[in-house]
Amino acid sequence: MIATTTDKIPGKEIAEILGISRGSTVRARHLGRDIFAGLKNLVGGEIHEYTELQAEAREQALQRMLQDAESLGADAVVNIRMHTSMIMQGCSEILVYGTAVKLK
Repeated sequence: MIATTTDKIPGKEIAEILGISRGSTVRARHLGRDIFAGLKNLVGGEIHEYTELQAEAREQALQRMLQDAESLGADAVVNIRMHTSMIMQGCSEILVYGTAVKLK
C-alpha cells in the first residue's frame, strides 16, 4: 500500500477514487508519565514520555487508516493529513485521513 501526503504518485496513474479513508485513536495521559513530565517541567526541555505517547498514537491511527483503505480495495492513499484535538483535560484524539485510490 502506497501512502503519501502528495496528491499524485510519480510514475503511477490514479484510475479511480474510492473515497475517504480514516483512522483515529484517543489517548489519555498516564499517571506514571505525568509524574516524570511534572519533574521535567521544572527543569525544562522535551518531555519524552509525551513525545512517545503521541508517536504511538499517530502510528496506530495511521495503521487504522491503511486498514480502512484496504477494506475499500485501495492500492494507495494520497493527500494524507493528520489532525490532533483535545477531547478533554489530558485526553486527545489523533485523526489520520486521506483519499483511497485505485491505481492503473
